[in-house]
Amino acid sequence: MVESGRDRHDWETEWQGLEPLVVDAPAEALPEVDRLIERMLIELGYPTTEQEAYDAADPGVVAEFLEARRITNLVEAGEAVDPGDIGAAITGYRSLYELLLGEAKSR
Repeated sequence: MVESGRDRHDWETEWQGLEPLVVDAPAEALPEVDRLIERMLIELGYPTTEQEAYDAADPGVVAEFLEARRITNLVEAGEAVDPGDIGAAITGYRSLYELLLGEAKSR
């Protein structure tokens, strides 16, 4: 893992850069937000697959990520996705971002 303070700064900078896209075109933002949250999870030692989630200390965190990722994958595949589901994925990613950022700050 890279120095925790540097990670947090990089994550905050990246999230701030994504915010306008999240607001203006949430479906387009999903893949980039997904990649950021995945990196954060990995850096903080969380699993990122369903199989690994069974052994996770906090499987709810992984479950929230996987549900947001499921919606992201549908959008990327060109499937028709309800705007409410896109909003739910963004909300899930945002809550994970805040949780993980807070966790990184406490380390």
